[in-house]
Amino acid sequence: MKLGEISNIKTGLVLTRKKANIKYEIKDVYKLITLKNIEEDGVFNEEPFDTFESNDKLDKGYFTEEGDILVRLSHPYTAVYIDESKTGLLVPSYFAIIKLKTKDYIPEYITWYLNTDEAKKELIKSQTGTNISTTNKTILSSIDIKEFSKEDQNRIREIQKLYFKEKKLLIKLMEEKEKYYNAVINKLLKNEMRRN
Repeated sequence: MKLGEISNIKTGLVLTRKKANIKYEIKDVYKLITLKNIEEDGVFNEEPFDTFESNDKLDKGYFTEEGDILVRLSHPYTAVYIDESKTGLLVPSYFAIIKLKTKDYIPEYITWYLNTDEAKKELIKSQTGTNISTTNKTILSSIDIKEFSKEDQNRIREIQKLYFKEKKLLIKLMEEKEKYYNAVINKLLKNEMRRN
């Protein structure tokens, strides 16, 4: 099944067209997703969202809704799932917004699949641009999505949730170990300085 057959795909807003250049032009201020907010493995990090001052009220189609999938249109083509905590964010034109139109697929499964090496190889084969390789919604539409039962898709979603949870815990553990290591080294250095 092609991604374009099971979803509607559109690109985000071209920000320069709606950016307020002077104070009195500002009609509204929105939270904006940027590349710095998303890790390469497809999760949001703790970076704060930028704000965007618009010279117009923006169409709701440019904002995230629960169940959406965003795909970065430049390398490494990272896909990220939008859950209820990430709704209402403005999506710029360097992301595609994918909205599934069938209940046969779950968005977390599609997100996982788009982040696999297999899907990324398809995108790389079709890349455009010389300095910065990019993709577009036509190329995204042509990606073959592996058909799994809903049960298997749910298993993949749960395994991925566990993977992300474990990865977060390991990063936290490494941070704590580093603090501990630094504290021990600093204590040893202070003791050595007192002796001298």
